[in-house]
This record gives sequence, structure tokens and C-alpha cells, in this order.
Amino acid sequence: MQAKRLIFKNSTGDRAYICENSIVVEFGVCRNGISTSDLNGGYKKDFKTAFNHYLSQKNIDFLENHSINDYLLRQSEILGIDSDFTTGLLTSAQMENACVVTKHYKNLEVSAITTAGVRVNASRAGDSASYYEENGDFCFDVGTINIIVLTNVSLEPGTLANGLVTATEAKTVALNNLRIPSQFSNGFATGTGTDGIAIFSNMESKNRLSNAGKHSKLGELIAKCVIESISEAIKRQVWITKESQCSVLARLRRYDLDINEFYSNIGDDKEEFIKSLQAAARKQENVAVATSILHLIDEVENELLDKKVAYGLADSILENNCRDYPIQKILRFWINKFLS
Repeated sequence: MQAKRLIFKNSTGDRAYICENSIVVEFGVCRNGISTSDLNGGYKKDFKTAFNHYLSQKNIDFLENHSINDYLLRQSEILGIDSDFTTGLLTSAQMENACVVTKHYKNLEVSAITTAGVRVNASRAGDSASYYEENGDFCFDVGTINIIVLTNVSLEPGTLANGLVTATEAKTVALNNLRIPSQFSNGFATGTGTDGIAIFSNMESKNRLSNAGKHSKLGELIAKCVIESISEAIKRQVWITKESQCSVLARLRRYDLDINEFYSNIGDDKEEFIKSLQAAARKQENVAVATSILHLIDEVENELLDKKVAYGLADSILENNCRDYPIQKILRFWINKFLS
């Protein structure tokens, strides 16, 4: 195995190491699990390791003539781990930006090891497809949220699947909390187009649980680990935080409009206008006004509100609650584009 640096260990003896472009988790107990990987994907017993690997542009080029499974087998060999007893996830996020979160409750312990990149590939379930696959041939972009979940209890296959669903829903919560936009529609992202999850239980534990859903304490711990680890991993990888998202301009970014069209027709000194706009965009009251108007646009797009009703309300909100000229100007542009 390559030179490695320990970044995590838990009560069951699992250890996670950074090995150049990978995070390798060596299990201290016999584990079963479910993985979305091409390598030993689905349900499997007797996992000994799992890994998350940074896919460089050079390696993306390698994939043009090889399958993902072939690539993962190759990485297993490079990492010195047995490919029959491992599973691997691929991402464009740097391993140094991974986040590990562990939660406890009585005898329960759950950990999530997460990397997250959402700048170029964030998408919403139901967005237009990026590719059509036939006979295994397709191409894809990497952005990717990868999550490895470890539990210290014994879970049957159905319960592991239940936990995977909980982790997936928690991922969506984390993205929604940060108002991450889809890159392919005007909606909020629910993930990226290439996300991966692997969840494992401890087959040696005498504590066998039957539910990992939202009503169970196990499900709660899984969700909290995933939400916290994704939020921090996004911060480390792409510098998106709750503070950075508290901006009118950040909120408007998810709508597919040509901002240059707006700037070319403002009738003001462009440089001075942009300077004033950037300053006013950070004001909490302006963010609140923008958010209210954008919510009305969402309601119309989802066919929950009549466009005329939404236009009247948006107009009233803007006129009565916004005093900054640049914000008035840009929000008026949005209202006219989407609600008039």
C-alpha cells in the first residue's frame, strides 16, 4: 500500500487513511454493506475495506477506453487491497477536503466519511438527462458527493437499504440548507449526477437493529452525520457556506438568465452599479426580499400559484420593502422575466 496518513479511527477498530489520491477505510470487524459502486456494488458480506478516490483529469482520460470497474480494480491493486473484499467510489473532490463526523447515542455509534463537490455537477432529480446509456456506452461529468457510512451494530440487507435511503434524504437536506442550485434547471439541487454511497454494518455485533429510517434513533444518527459532514465538506471543497449564500446574487444564481443582458440595459455606469449592487446584495433585508420573490417564482414554475397573482405580490413586496436602487433594478428584471 502507498504511504498513508491516519485521519480517523472508531470503537470497532476501523481506521481511515489518506493515501495520496484516495481515502482507504480498513475495517476492524467483519462488515456487510450496500454500495452504489461498480466494484462489488449492491449488497455483499465480508467487506474488509472501502475507498474513495480522487479522479484526476488524466484518469478521466483513461476511462475513455476502460470501464469504471476496470479502473476501480486497477486502483485496488495500486492501493494494495483485495478487490474481492472492497468497494470504491470516485469523485473530483480532493481527499484533503474530506470531512469525518461521528455521532453516539447510548450503545449506538455512526460515522460518515464524506467528500463533496457541487460547483459543476449539482442537479435536481427530474432535471433533463446529461446522457443516454446504451450497451454500457456513455460519458459523464464528475462533481460528486461521496459518503461512506459506518455503524457499530448488525443490520440485515433490508435495514442497510433503509439506512441508505435515510442517508440519501439527508444529503438532500444538507444541500437544501445551503440553497445549492441545480446546474441544469432553476430548482434546488438534490445531489449531483454522479453521487456515491456505501453503508456498512458490524456483522460481529450482538446488537441487531431492524430499522434505520427517520423514526429510529439509528436513522437520526445516520442523517445527522451525513448532513454535518456534507456541509463541512462543501465548505472545504468549494467554499460555499451559509454566510456565502446569504446574498441576493447567490440566491439569483440558480435561475437561467443572461446577466449580461441585464447589465447592458441598466442605463447606469456599469462599474459603479455593480459596486453598489455587490454591497447592497449582502444586506439581510434585501436577501429576505429576494428570497420572497424567488419563492413566488418557484410557486408559479411548480404550477401552485397563478402568474398574475404572483406578479402582484412580488411587485408589492419589492415596492414596499426594498430601498436599495440596484436591488430594486435587478429584482424587477427577474420579476418581468418570470412573472409578467
